[in-house]
Amino acid sequence: MTVVGPFGLSVRDQALEADVQAGLAAVEEGLLEATKSEVPFITEAAQHLVRAGGKRFRPLLVMLSAQFGDPYAPGVVPSAVVVELTHLATLYHDDVMDEAEVRRGVPSANARWGNSLAVLTGDFLFARASHILADLGPEAVRVQAEAFERLVTGQILETAGPQDGRDPVEHYLDVLAGKTGSLVAVSCRFGALMSGADETVVDVLTQYGERLGVAFQLADDVLDIASDSHESGKTPGTDLREGIPTLPVLRLRERAARLGLAEDIALCELLDSDLSDDVRHAEALAALRVHPALEQARRDTVRYAEDARAALAPLAECDARAALMELCDAVVHRAG
Repeated sequence: MTVVGPFGLSVRDQALEADVQAGLAAVEEGLLEATKSEVPFITEAAQHLVRAGGKRFRPLLVMLSAQFGDPYAPGVVPSAVVVELTHLATLYHDDVMDEAEVRRGVPSANARWGNSLAVLTGDFLFARASHILADLGPEAVRVQAEAFERLVTGQILETAGPQDGRDPVEHYLDVLAGKTGSLVAVSCRFGALMSGADETVVDVLTQYGERLGVAFQLADDVLDIASDSHESGKTPGTDLREGIPTLPVLRLRERAARLGLAEDIALCELLDSDLSDDVRHAEALAALRVHPALEQARRDTVRYAEDARAALAPLAECDARAALMELCDAVVHRAG
């Protein structure tokens, strides 16, 4: 049994391990090549987050999904580079919107170079992803375009907030399905599609990816409250400070409205106050860390991970399927 990647994914089959490791190494080379520019400063800015590392969660899913066809097919690695470049581009933009100062343990691009350059660098990465995508054929372009539309729609819906009368938790889960689930689903879809897997297998893996993507983001929501910066690579409570209603906060507000407990109402009022004040922010973070709402968010994460695992049921048992199932546990473990 060999451990692969920062998720501690254990792979029992040596051939699978070799394929995944070789694929991820090729993706890393592809990312560095795709982020080079004739302008040295653009190269520096575009490679800022590439070189900072990251889990390479989406490329890993491409490689595992490709095992259901020909993992050496020529489109597999480039498609993994496309999804990771797209993901990285959204991080540059997200950090501007959230006014984040740290990403992956290093200063965010906007903190280092300003908002305008961070946005433009994100656009540069989108352009490079599109260039690679064009060589993968019209079906790949269509799949990526649909996913990108869903991703942007999810971001807009998050910014706009739920319509009157809409359950905020349901709205938020829909946001995550678009904002995060769509690109994770495409990772699985590309891996299967580019490897020539059967159409039913492609569909199964796409459903798995979307559910796993939501679980992955819910785990991030929990980590934003529960972890320190060393664990997450980000400043704890960033979303909290910016007033972004992640699932632990939504579960708190839901509980406060349902039970009317004074301590819940008081915590909601604290969250509605100016959390740019470090003392208030620390107080809110400490209170949420011991609140039942955080545990409820953990249970929600487990539920989506279990749904992802269940989606794999139609696939024949094999080492790649076992690895995908183990990823469900790894995602839950992050929020544990």
